[in-house]
Amino acid sequence: MRRREFIKFLGGATVAWPLIARAQSDQVRRIGVLVGLAEDDPQTKARLAGFRQGLERRGWSEGRNVRIDSRFTASPDYQPLAKELIALQPDVILANSTQVAIALQQESREIPIVFVSVSDPIGSGLIANLARPGGNLTGVLFYEESITGKWLAMLKEIAPQLTRVALIANPKTTAYDYFLRLAKAIAPSLAIELVPNPVATAVDIERAIVDFARVPNGGLVLPPDNTITMHRDLVIALAARHRLPTIYSGSYLVEAGGLMSYGVDQVENFRLAGSYVDRILRGDKPANLPVQAPTKYETAVNVKTAKGLGLTVPPGLLVAADRVIE
Repeated sequence: MRRREFIKFLGGATVAWPLIARAQSDQVRRIGVLVGLAEDDPQTKARLAGFRQGLERRGWSEGRNVRIDSRFTASPDYQPLAKELIALQPDVILANSTQVAIALQQESREIPIVFVSVSDPIGSGLIANLARPGGNLTGVLFYEESITGKWLAMLKEIAPQLTRVALIANPKTTAYDYFLRLAKAIAPSLAIELVPNPVATAVDIERAIVDFARVPNGGLVLPPDNTITMHRDLVIALAARHRLPTIYSGSYLVEAGGLMSYGVDQVENFRLAGSYVDRILRGDKPANLPVQAPTKYETAVNVKTAKGLGLTVPPGLLVAADRVIE
């Protein structure tokens, strides 16, 4: 090759290399999302908005360099949608809840999965340990073991006469046994009889609450559960009708009329999940990414609901509350 032609070749290559690099950086990556709630549920929209914010803060914009394929269902049968998402072969999948993550894991041990709203990832068989998950899953821990004791103690604080507490949730849409085991360990120290009440449908929820309310001095604990979220208006109405002090896991339930809540900021957890999806898209392996603990807890109290139940909110609880709804 002559010198002039060689220089011309180098000049063309110099122009081409940035174009290649830019093409690689602008490559559209594919993210799958599986949510165990209806698509039009306000909580679904709020949480996924948080997830997108987490991605956008790290340079990922839907329609520009990332495509998000989402699936939603109000049914606890997640397997068909898990199969659909795995068949698309996305670069990474976001899994909302324990049972959703399990369904996806059963379909693939290779595609990276980032979970959120999972309380017992080790006991559920999703990971080996929190520091080094070891497989194709990692994510954001929902609740640590001490949370159940906190819920029971808060109920006893606002309703000192309380002697019985029903734990109501759907084992198919939450880690029910995990919360039940921890509640059983704490309840005797608070002079509380724990009454397990697994449910699956709105009919089950109504029957469980009505039957439980026949005996006085009772209260309810509602752990995080997609089934309860879907039927939250029913639960809140029944708790008010039967004058049952109730603690929930999310402030959105208190805003809807529930008595009080203590839990993590779900939207913030979805933002954190976005940061882990970013790391995986940039080459990190789930096996080496420690499961993140929640960074923000909040307490909410509905004073109006307390008055309707004939309860006085203790001053200490009001001071501790991040949100007080009059």
